[in-house]
Amino acid sequence: MIEYKLLLAVLIGIVVLLFLILRLKLHAFVSLLIASIVVGVIAGMEPLKIMDTVKDGMANTLGFVATVVGLGAMFGAILEKSGGANVIASFLVKKFGVKRAPAAMTLAGFIVAIPVFFEVAFILLIPMIYALQRQTKKSLLIYALPLLAGLAVTHSFIPPTPGPIAVADIIGVDLGWVILIGGIVGLPTAIIGGILYGKYIGNKIYIEAPFSKDIAIVVEDNKKPSINIILSIIAIPMVLILFSTFVSSGIINFQNETVKNIIRLIGHPFSALIIANMIAWYILGIKQGFTKEQLLDITTKSMAPAGMIILITGAGGAFKQILVDTGAGTMIAESLVNVGFPVLLFSYIVAVLIRVIQGSATVAMITAAGLVAPLISGVEYNNLNLACIVISIASGATFMSHVNDSGFWLVNQFLGITEKQTFKTWTIMTGILSVSGFVFASIINTIF
Repeated sequence: MIEYKLLLAVLIGIVVLLFLILRLKLHAFVSLLIASIVVGVIAGMEPLKIMDTVKDGMANTLGFVATVVGLGAMFGAILEKSGGANVIASFLVKKFGVKRAPAAMTLAGFIVAIPVFFEVAFILLIPMIYALQRQTKKSLLIYALPLLAGLAVTHSFIPPTPGPIAVADIIGVDLGWVILIGGIVGLPTAIIGGILYGKYIGNKIYIEAPFSKDIAIVVEDNKKPSINIILSIIAIPMVLILFSTFVSSGIINFQNETVKNIIRLIGHPFSALIIANMIAWYILGIKQGFTKEQLLDITTKSMAPAGMIILITGAGGAFKQILVDTGAGTMIAESLVNVGFPVLLFSYIVAVLIRVIQGSATVAMITAAGLVAPLISGVEYNNLNLACIVISIASGATFMSHVNDSGFWLVNQFLGITEKQTFKTWTIMTGILSVSGFVFASIINTIF
């Protein structure tokens, strides 16, 4: 009887969450908090215990996520304003050549989306794909979809972007492993969804580049930083985090404990991003002619989108904690074990359902992570397996972007295509990315 009550509480909580977001258009932050309270009430928790659980869930999640997302947003803003994104794209197109420009755009999207938010990175690089289309007279889709695939995959799979950071924290896995598995899974996924599908659909649907003005920040060529400097600065936090992960896991071994502690300190995501920010502040800011006041304004404004993601993530942590404290998570876990249902597949399906129903990839990732975390809390998973679960959730949250997702309309407007064409291109591509990412994550999880 208790099991049915807990299951009913979870189901009603999810229904309430979706109703508030879809029907009442309430913000996801408030909706997640209300859904958490509803689950607690139906499960029979005492009122004050519900509020303490919500508070603890918020606090435990935001202690890590808020710091990393905030530092990541500042880092990306400095890169964006310095013209670094365009430097990367221009360099890759020059090196790859026009014939292999789709591959160059995939790689450009893959790299640029590490520090810069998806929407911002897309708008920054749009002039590049417009120019390629006008030069080659081929369909704009042949260049746009590879770029979008690279951006979408990195945005969902590879920290320090907010989604995977939040899921990794809720699941409880070392960030370095998520970077490693996200990179291994992400690149072939982007190739399949972006380059291969982009070429296929681009040969069927011809789109010319629309004429738009003022869609990107223009930085004078003589003030743009070099490609080596840009790539080096982007690599700094990832290399430091990965190096620390390898040292902590014993893959790289140092006998001197002091050396190990120093590596762990500078390789912690907090330290790594602080170091990257300070270097970017000076090299991409001061040395490029920005004043200290301008840099302060740039980094301050970068906190606006980060703040929304941080609050949603905290509410997702509260939702997870409610499931843990009511025992609903344990009950669902035991049920899955009894029927032999794989956690990896469950995490993917849950993320897919939430993504398709309510649209936001971030909300889908965080809600799915909240449901999955209690299922694995009492089971011994190694970091690699946990990282595969994170990528599985990220893959599910990428699935079939359509009219309830802002990304759908962003692509629709900037590519100048109809809704039907957006479904055939962007929506199908995100479906391919989702399935490919899950398949690759499953293979890695099975082998290792």
